[in-house]
Amino acid sequence: MTDYKNFTVETDSDGIALVTWDSPGRSMNVFTEEVMNELEAIIEAVAGDEAIKGAVITSGKDSFSGGADLTMLQKMLGLFAEEKQKNPDAAIKMLFDGAGRMSWLWRKLETSGKPWVSAINGTCMGGAFELSLACHGRVAADSDKVRMALPEVKVGIFPGAGGTQRVPRLTDPQQALQMLTTGQTLTPKKAKQMGLIHEIAAPDQLIETAKKMIRDGLKPVQPWDEKGFKLPGGPVYSAAGANLWPPAIAILRRETYGNYPAATAILKCAYEGLLVPFDTALRIEQRYFTEIMQTTEAKMMIRSLFVSLQELNKGARRPGGIAPTKFSKVGVLGAGFMGAGIAFVTAKAGIPVVLIDRDQEAADKGKAHSEKLMDGLIKKGRATAEDKEKLLSLITATPDYGKLDGADLVVEAVFEDSEVKKGVTEKSEAVMPEGSTFASNTSTIPISSLATNSKRPEQFIGIHFFSPVDKMMLVEIIMGEKTGDKALAVAIDYVRAIKKTPIVVNDTRGFYVNRCVLRYMSEAFKMLIEGVPAPMIENAAKMAGMPVGPLALTDETAIDLAQKIMKQTIRDLGEEAVDLKQFELINTMVDTHGRLGRKNGKGFYDYPEKPAKKHLWPGLKDLYEQQDPDKLDVTELKQRFLVTIALEAARVMEEGIVTDPREADVGSILAFGFAPYTGGALSYIDGMGAKAFVELAERLGAKYGKEFDVPALLKDMAAKGESFYQRFDPYAGEKQAA
Repeated sequence: MTDYKNFTVETDSDGIALVTWDSPGRSMNVFTEEVMNELEAIIEAVAGDEAIKGAVITSGKDSFSGGADLTMLQKMLGLFAEEKQKNPDAAIKMLFDGAGRMSWLWRKLETSGKPWVSAINGTCMGGAFELSLACHGRVAADSDKVRMALPEVKVGIFPGAGGTQRVPRLTDPQQALQMLTTGQTLTPKKAKQMGLIHEIAAPDQLIETAKKMIRDGLKPVQPWDEKGFKLPGGPVYSAAGANLWPPAIAILRRETYGNYPAATAILKCAYEGLLVPFDTALRIEQRYFTEIMQTTEAKMMIRSLFVSLQELNKGARRPGGIAPTKFSKVGVLGAGFMGAGIAFVTAKAGIPVVLIDRDQEAADKGKAHSEKLMDGLIKKGRATAEDKEKLLSLITATPDYGKLDGADLVVEAVFEDSEVKKGVTEKSEAVMPEGSTFASNTSTIPISSLATNSKRPEQFIGIHFFSPVDKMMLVEIIMGEKTGDKALAVAIDYVRAIKKTPIVVNDTRGFYVNRCVLRYMSEAFKMLIEGVPAPMIENAAKMAGMPVGPLALTDETAIDLAQKIMKQTIRDLGEEAVDLKQFELINTMVDTHGRLGRKNGKGFYDYPEKPAKKHLWPGLKDLYEQQDPDKLDVTELKQRFLVTIALEAARVMEEGIVTDPREADVGSILAFGFAPYTGGALSYIDGMGAKAFVELAERLGAKYGKEFDVPALLKDMAAKGESFYQRFDPYAGEKQAA
């Protein structure tokens, strides 16, 4: 057989070809144009060689494949946009043909006349799982490394290479729709229970088990290509179908509020495709995929949640010319909830941690947090007792600052008090190595101010975690006025080592994320004062695409914290810096009614003992005269939430606090869930165009006040027809170098 760049093909004495995918120079196999061309040649060669009885496809890497390289789709969309200006019909045809390439290649494989078996040895996602579903047999290794999914809906598209057709023909439609519309990840056990794979084998027996399926006479015909094939859930037009499809549509609407066109297209593809022969069904899927590829949601989500996220995770903002840091020890100051969480994620990354607090009892209590988290993972089957023992052995809980000797990085997470932070900084620097970095996890105090406590401000930086640390994937790295490149490189290396996403911001009150979140909460307070019923406030926010309503979010962070922030702002900047009506609302909640938030079981919500669910405090409607809900414009309420956050993100860019639009977008989604379908706070503006956004903001401003004032930057962008990714092109340096 021909030599291939990405594959090796070895045929054994039984005539079974072992096709091993191992793309050079990549940590994970992904589908590129070259990979698909080679795979097509292999399919044809196997089909045309009488000596070959069948083929097994596997991976030469630890994982099977991450699926398609979505940068390829992004380039296709770029070409489509260019062609559309010249010849719209030709552009649509080009996109349609490109969208169907993988789908018809997998169809070629499954109708080739030879049996194919997929031997899944690790992560198998997207197009790779669709390839596996097109194989006549599927075997997965019995390993924690093996995870299978069709997660495309999470980046604004859907499984468009036969996934919406093969899954509901292999498993019951309810499980199929759940998997497809959520991007659910499957273990080998779950995939086998659903009928999506045939066998689970010991890792060292994976290939042999796959070959045995062929030797035992595996038919080279898929069930849906055989006469008399019956759908697992029965026909669409049946009693069972009538009980499934109408509720499925309603459930999807309830979960997404119609904000995700790709999720809706999945239901349409499956429903329509199950009514027709398989090849026609693939054509239906291809048409919907072409349609979804043209949506603003797909364009923005692919850019932010795949391309930009990958680039930031790989250290896109890391300064060059500085050797990577291999962490041998990290110190964490403060064993409270935040510090304990930071110690946990650090130890989970295999890095030894010294967790320091004022006495041994407090330090031990912080370490116990890691024990509790590991117990939870063990209960869910995600960790073992050995994993727990290993992680806890990496955490040294102590009041002794001398144990910081040899630490590459020290992260301070003590109480939000400048004097307390000054004391621990001085104690730490007395024993830290000369070249190590000191970081503060402050959420409110400017880093440049804290750096005045340091003897080496160039090695002082902010590393701002979000709560709960073990679950939140974003970390804000804050540059002080004197922070040097070495400290930035160390901070990014650390955030990457603990498998979180770093964004780099310059110093300001509230940094980036908190400035945006406070706008979200503030708009809700303003609505309450206007007499908008609290349920409408929460529901409008969720309908706009926010995962948590602003009143619920305020309860989580604590209402008395909002009060403290307002009081501190007044002390620092004067009364004109806060909305005094909102200050009065917060004071009423805290001082008059003792409602502090979830932490004392009463805030904007009441928190009864389980199993009862939280519910909005009925007393909210008595605080202000209520408006008639029927006269309120829900669309406008939704717009107010998204526009006020987006305006703040634009101000942050204007002020130079954030300089890379990728970080503003990814940060807004990962930190507080800014409507992911928009691609993030700046992509929300880019998606509708700066001119349309400015007009919308001005309309809202005329009605609701100065928080909708449009910054000069946006007005200039609107006049010039610019987007943020043009004005602040994150790739400008690469283009100049090229």
